[in-house]
Amino acid sequence: MGINAIFEALSHPVRRRILALLKNGPLSAGDLAGHFDLTKPTLSVHFNKLKEAELVAVERRGTSLIYHLNTSILEEALAGLLSLKDPET
Repeated sequence: MGINAIFEALSHPVRRRILALLKNGPLSAGDLAGHFDLTKPTLSVHFNKLKEAELVAVERRGTSLIYHLNTSILEEALAGLLSLKDPET
């Protein structure tokens, strides 16, 4: 996982909305899908980008996939971005 993967994942509004929804707690893929007018394959691509960037963790409960927000990765990315700031400005 690299910072580029994180920012690529964050670059799409659908993925940012998924993360915002997960801020309130874990949700199933079906519950998340109910918030979007997108096909399952399209949502699957978004879920995979978030997983690749380690922004979400996934657990299987029976036949459901439950998504959890990985806030530590977001915090690391933000800290890395802030460390790029020039102290002279």
